[in-house]
Amino acid sequence: MPLALLHRLQGLFITPYSPKPGQAGFLARAQTQEVASLCRVTVAVPGPEEATEWFGVPLARRKIQPVHIRLVNTGPQPLRLHLVSIDPEYFTPLEAAALNHFSLLKRFSALGFLAWFLLPMVIFVLPLKLLTAWWSNRRMDGFFQDQAFRLSPAKPGETVEGFVFTRLDAGTKVVPIRLYGLASRPETSEAHLFLAENLIPALELTFAIPIPGIRADYLKRDFERIAGHQAPVECADGSTLAQKLAGLPATTTNSRGTGTGDPVNLVVVGHFPELLESFTARWDETETITLGTSWKTVRSFLLGTEYRYSPVSPLYLLGRSHDLALQRVRHSINERLHLRLWLSPLRFQGRPVWVGQVSRDIGVRFTPRTWNLTTHRIDPDVDESRDYVLEDLLEAKRLEGLGYAPGVGEHTMENPGLNLTGDPYFTDGYRAIAVLASQSKN
Repeated sequence: MPLALLHRLQGLFITPYSPKPGQAGFLARAQTQEVASLCRVTVAVPGPEEATEWFGVPLARRKIQPVHIRLVNTGPQPLRLHLVSIDPEYFTPLEAAALNHFSLLKRFSALGFLAWFLLPMVIFVLPLKLLTAWWSNRRMDGFFQDQAFRLSPAKPGETVEGFVFTRLDAGTKVVPIRLYGLASRPETSEAHLFLAENLIPALELTFAIPIPGIRADYLKRDFERIAGHQAPVECADGSTLAQKLAGLPATTTNSRGTGTGDPVNLVVVGHFPELLESFTARWDETETITLGTSWKTVRSFLLGTEYRYSPVSPLYLLGRSHDLALQRVRHSINERLHLRLWLSPLRFQGRPVWVGQVSRDIGVRFTPRTWNLTTHRIDPDVDESRDYVLEDLLEAKRLEGLGYAPGVGEHTMENPGLNLTGDPYFTDGYRAIAVLASQSKN
């Protein structure tokens, strides 16, 4: 008898729980950073299927994402991991387990009308199912606790590791690590009090881990090939950068290059990994447009629900559609900030320069200018959206420089500009420039 069929028959009479912690393929994607003479930290994040195999239950259905952390304390003082910096709404091990406990009532109700036909069998096996479900839930509690990262300090020379149960993210998972330590060792083994005057300055590291699960739009881009087809233009200072930016298009366009779209009001300086790390801590990536993602977008629109990775419509600049799109969804896809970025031929002090467009969706309206007769209505004050990006990056301590350069030119409320779908916008005409920090500043 095939093993899969045997497991299905077994599930009719008992409630098995079979985690497989040895399945560690996600550890191949682990990243390690080291602070000389103090610590070495390794972070890995399983995808939804990998987490299901490891923990024996589909954590992603409960919007839970385990993050594996390994801390090697190579310094002279104890170090303590600050979990709230990773996720202020993290789940405790027993909380994560409880959300995934087996419930016969839920399983029975999920059968719908078929449940009435199976009722006699269910009554017959109910005592055994209840007993094994109770036992499996207890095993689950113990397993989640055993796998969790404990909050006690890591002693000098000690290695500690385990999972922190965070809220679910797809695409790139940004994991900020903050470590606190004592300036001197406790006088006795019983002294574990971390007094404020004894705390050393926090050690801060940031990891950006790719997670399987979504088809982010930028995955189809070969940035080395794009850069190779563009003659690089080096800008040694801000005035040269502003001068060269003036030679780039002021607005996006359609695929034929015959229409005038949204103003190109954003400039980001930084290497692609820095860009991803800086934004995806607070912004979400977008998926490519497929039948599946289109259906999820329609469903989110009809139900007014959140779809954090909804595709954005293509706009064109420099002869191609956007290289990368990011968004911040509020209550639904009808209320979101979204930005599109293109890799330009410019370089500022050796770093790539990305130019793009940012605006805020504030509703939906009908239009004959799109194939589906609908479009998102943008906030006409596009300067607010532009400056929000700077404010957000400043709040996240991701900037080492900012400024403005001439762009599309001034458009007033009385004489607004119009994008490709006829939405009006007004602006002072400048582009915001964000020079990214290579790491989050303390």
